[in-house]
Amino acid sequence: MWWLYALLSALFAALTAVLAKVGIRGVDSNLATAIRTVVILVLAWAIVYVRGGLSGITALTRTNLLFLGLSGLATGLSWLCYFKALQMGTVSQVAPVDKLSVALAIGLSVAFLGERLTWQTGVGASLIVAGTLVLIWK
Repeated sequence: MWWLYALLSALFAALTAVLAKVGIRGVDSNLATAIRTVVILVLAWAIVYVRGGLSGITALTRTNLLFLGLSGLATGLSWLCYFKALQMGTVSQVAPVDKLSVALAIGLSVAFLGERLTWQTGVGASLIVAGTLVLIWK
């Protein structure tokens, strides 16, 4: 079932790029990111509330909070850079470069989480890098 959520994530990420490109016309990219973040914040907390997940807050450890906070910081910086890049470039240029995060995440997971790099994963990551170069090559 994970693959269905991953596929939906890809679809929504694609929509994000196209909708954001239209939405940032004539708007400061940082302001656009802040507006987007408020929408995400309200949506995420509404889902937690409706699904009864608020009680899980008490189970969070300092480590959970630290790394979730750092992850949030990385996400925020990613979004700020993404919106600025979208404002300056085309979706067909920005989106593929942004998706290099897949190959980078694989490398980081091997280096820092001890995940195994299989030949399939290595080839897949290499193809992502190669595909990105093909898409942005002028």
